[in-house]
Amino acid sequence: MHIKAIAFDADDTLWVNEPYFQETERKFCALLEDYASHHAISQELFKTEIQNLAVYGYGVKGYILSMIETALRISNNTLNVEILDKAISYGKDLLSRPIELIDGIEKVLHTLKLKGKYRLVVATKGDLLDQERKLKNSGLEHFFHHIEVMSDKQEADYQKLIRHLDINPQEFLMIGNSLKSDVLPVLAIGGHAIHIPFHTTWAHEKIDHHVEHNNFRQFEKISDILPQLI
Repeated sequence: MHIKAIAFDADDTLWVNEPYFQETERKFCALLEDYASHHAISQELFKTEIQNLAVYGYGVKGYILSMIETALRISNNTLNVEILDKAISYGKDLLSRPIELIDGIEKVLHTLKLKGKYRLVVATKGDLLDQERKLKNSGLEHFFHHIEVMSDKQEADYQKLIRHLDINPQEFLMIGNSLKSDVLPVLAIGGHAIHIPFHTTWAHEKIDHHVEHNNFRQFEKISDILPQLI
């Protein structure tokens, strides 16, 4: 590999994210248990989230709106204000959660930065303000040459980033926990990708096939990438 820029996904690659959403979903389902089973509520919330992605995009704020919409639909618009207020507070709690770094990520970034061979980039999707806040609070911001918060992670989004970095696709390496968002579109445009699985993944980010590609690698934990890059 002749890599010039290494991009890291943020949520569940730099810091823990999905478990907090799952915890919030459990509390939301419990809040509405008089109206439907936890499984049914969870399915309805997921359906609402996916339908709203084109309108709200990714992130906590869209998630809050999807919770409200789901609660009103499940209750046939009979919910009292206190329950809606509680759902909103669950979402706000998500926005103020402390940052829990992924084990080993700080050492990896320090080593790569010290090496001086690569430009390090954050390439994430989600709400701009929330992702900027998390990056600042993480203490990792100083490691990165560029921060890119995308509305989505499709081939065109990565091509735009690569043009901004003024490199060729084969000089770009993406590292993340999602095969769907961090790996497949990068491979499709000729880049390199490394998958670091996280122990839990949002259903929308799952794929139902194995990835086989000359530019693809998978490692168990983030520190495993260092022997490949230094």
